[in-house]
Amino acid sequence: MNMQIQTTVTAGGGVREYLTFTLGKEAYAMDILKVQEIRGYDVVTHIANAPDFMKGVINLRGVIVPIIDMRIKFNQDTIVYDEFTVVIIMKVLGRVIGMVVDSVSDVVTLSPDKIKPAPEFGSGINSEYITGIGTSGEQMLILVDIERLIGSDDMQLMAMADNRLDMAA
Repeated sequence: MNMQIQTTVTAGGGVREYLTFTLGKEAYAMDILKVQEIRGYDVVTHIANAPDFMKGVINLRGVIVPIIDMRIKFNQDTIVYDEFTVVIIMKVLGRVIGMVVDSVSDVVTLSPDKIKPAPEFGSGINSEYITGIGTSGEQMLILVDIERLIGSDDMQLMAMADNRLDMAA
């Protein structure tokens, strides 16, 4: 499964398109403009001393792409790699990154009236990556600021892994 993403920019009104995906029982959504393509999960080259959520790297048409497993990052109970497991290839913060998720659901269009602010959680839950809760039909979607997530301090460990690759080359 390898799907190229074609995006269209909608005019006015703040209407935006989101790619929806699942992690465990929860449905998430991210800005479709960050998505480059969707691929089935494949074997990765592991990097020594990388954090658990960094599965390794792949060579994607000559580009070395770090692959992170969001199921591990978001502390999912059971991590299963099956025919539904996919990698969302994104261009974020000037880098190409792959993100492993349980499945990709759909592309939805959400207008501002379909998005509510992110709820305030207690100190035990990190909500800094959540920009809001969207509704599409009966489904609630957790909207993720993928740039803030990828650029966070704990994800900077990926930059160290890239540096190890550069030194090895």
